Amino acid sequence: MDAFNGLTKLIKDQACGFYGQVRTFAGPWLGQKAGEEAATKASQVAVKTVQITGPEVLAALRVSPWIQVAGLFGASAVVMGAFGAHGFYPRKDVKEEMKAVFETANKYHFIHSLALLGVPLTRRPTVVGSLIIVGMTVFCGTCYAHALTNGRDERIIYITPYGGMTLIAAWLAMVF
Repeated sequence: MDAFNGLTKLIKDQACGFYGQVRTFAGPWLGQKAGEEAATKASQVAVKTVQITGPEVLAALRVSPWIQVAGLFGASAVVMGAFGAHGFYPRKDVKEEMKAVFETANKYHFIHSLALLGVPLTRRPTVVGSLIIVGMTVFCGTCYAHALTNGRDERIIYITPYGGMTLIAAWLAMVF
């Protein structure tokens, strides 16, 4: 609350300084009385802008759950990227094709983790966020599984396009 009071005082002080500037600059052109009236009006508007309560400021600054979800998915993307770079890519028994699949999964994982940061700004955050999460889990998850099993189970890749289509639907949901 001290930070809020300090911010309020700072803005009010700026408004008072603004009052003096308007009076100084407007006075010669508008006349002294008109310059003071313009300055008074301007400072009143500035001070009214600041008259909000602490809980309103805290509510405006509250972290969206989608930001937290983006943080979790971003952290897991870093973990998978580190595993790929240090544990998966150096292995000689892994086909180059599977390394490319893992890299694609990790790239999409990162991109869509960042996309989750924009979810609170959409018209329907629950729809968009849910589609991104489902699409990312299905698409990236099946790509990771396919790569980590070195392509032994081909059936899993038949599910991957559904994840991709869900991601496309998520991006379109941002538009409409």
